[in-house]
Amino acid sequence: MTMMSEEPNKEPDQKPLMDQAVQAIQQLGTANIPQVQESNIHCITIIGQIEGHLILPPQNKTTKYEHIIPQLVAAEQNNKIEGILIILNTVGGDVEAGLAIAEMIASMSKPAVTLVLGGGHSIGVPIAVSGNTSFIAETATMTIHPIRMTGLVIGVPQSFEYLEKMQERVTRFVVAHSNVTEEIFKSLMLKTGELTRDIGTTIIGPEAVSYGLINRVGGVGDALKELKTLIALAKGEIN
Repeated sequence: MTMMSEEPNKEPDQKPLMDQAVQAIQQLGTANIPQVQESNIHCITIIGQIEGHLILPPQNKTTKYEHIIPQLVAAEQNNKIEGILIILNTVGGDVEAGLAIAEMIASMSKPAVTLVLGGGHSIGVPIAVSGNTSFIAETATMTIHPIRMTGLVIGVPQSFEYLEKMQERVTRFVVAHSNVTEEIFKSLMLKTGELTRDIGTTIIGPEAVSYGLINRVGGVGDALKELKTLIALAKGEIN
């Protein structure tokens, strides 16, 4: 009769776990990151410079509009997603790309809440007002200025008419999707003596609310609370 000897219990290989911890420390600065549960809210971040038809240099932190638009379309079609949270910290960028993103957000059937953290400058302003409710952090800023053009400019009346029409598009959108009046918005846009290299105005969180540009001062918790309320209203759970 052959006796079977029991092998000692082998400890599981810890190397893969160690590798994951090291990668988390290197990339995120922490060994443990919170696990995101399945949520009915889709979060989109718009950071850095909004990249349009031209590719920006590799050292620029950019948000590509061809990445944002498919996300918005997918969120609109996904029945599990009931609300959209848009977080902005952008210096602006391509005018048509920014307006395209803003129009997409404004035309969605699902509730959307925007939150400006850090800054929502230039063409980031229309995106910031495109949701159902907009929030801005206490210390966040927004720069409002006329459209600027770089590169070859042909000195003919048509060039200036084109710039004026583009500016009107931005103004109409902002006025239609916020509580600011056209007179106040244009006065902020054309103010001189405040910006060092341009005409325009920089406003801080509570100022943006007092002008009617943004709805409320608040942070992530406030924005999520408002979005959950809008979702409940859309579902008929509250009146």
